[in-house]
Amino acid sequence: MQMTQSRRDFLASASLAAAAGVLGTRGSLADEGPPETTTVRIGKTTSICLAPAYIADELLRAEGFTEIHYLAAAGGPSAAEMVARGEIDLHASFAGTLVYQLDKGLPLTALAGVNVGCYELFAHEPIQTIGDLKGRRVGIQTMASSAHLYLSIIARHIGLDPKSDIEWVTTPKGNAMELFAEGKTDAFLAFPPEPQALRARKVGRMILSTVADQPWSQYICCTLFANRAWVHAHPVAAKRVVRALLKAADLCAAEPENAAQRLVEGGFTKRYDYALQALQEIPYRAWRDYDGEDSMRFYALGLHEAGMIKSSPNALIAEGTDWRFLNELKRELKA
Repeated sequence: MQMTQSRRDFLASASLAAAAGVLGTRGSLADEGPPETTTVRIGKTTSICLAPAYIADELLRAEGFTEIHYLAAAGGPSAAEMVARGEIDLHASFAGTLVYQLDKGLPLTALAGVNVGCYELFAHEPIQTIGDLKGRRVGIQTMASSAHLYLSIIARHIGLDPKSDIEWVTTPKGNAMELFAEGKTDAFLAFPPEPQALRARKVGRMILSTVADQPWSQYICCTLFANRAWVHAHPVAAKRVVRALLKAADLCAAEPENAAQRLVEGGFTKRYDYALQALQEIPYRAWRDYDGEDSMRFYALGLHEAGMIKSSPNALIAEGTDWRFLNELKRELKA
């Protein structure tokens, strides 16, 4: 079933959402002064777990941005590389991916953790546990993709060596889910709308949920980051973007039906039902309670133990994070 709702209706309902209302911070906006730029470029991928960034256009306009561009970014490491090159101003991705790219020396800055995990690990019989992945074929889009990094951390956590114990299978067409559906791989770490599609098609079985299973459910997954030079040159704009996206995250939690419809209307996904299911399951208010820095340290330790990064977690955090906007906004929005 698909909902129909006018843009005006959505804005009216959004203004009534207690955590996402635009009118509550007029004084602080005036105190900050105008943004240094009225243009913002945000990365766009096929993952709908990044919904707050995709439905924030009106909230961004309320913050003073007049030109809002969503630029396509391919999966794997390319999105972070586009941000580093200045082709995109901001993007959101798995915090472990950001750690990996910082270790490579990319000039990126983490600004805010957004939500807890949205990944689900699917497997074919007879695989029942993570340990059963030893010697198995696992489908990923590319090496160093978020799924590859996240599952490597998960495997290492239970004692597997992700480099030697798992056979990673990449696909030139970039559709690892279809390889899994065709039985050509044994397991696949899916992110929305892929888990919803696999369940609907009755393909495999879910053996791990990063939303529900510990310790993964205790750490931020998606993290907003930006080009480091852009943040340095546009601190007011950076704070305003973070504010808009955090309000949008609250809106996803408070009104998932409206947010899902916006994703469809904006061309970010085709299936309203899959989008709604994902938005109802993902904890989008996690930014208020979870520690983004602690999450990055956790994933950095995992990648370090797996031999996938060389830098110490503390060095990466010192060089590649700036939580001042998030901390100010937590107080301002009464987190």
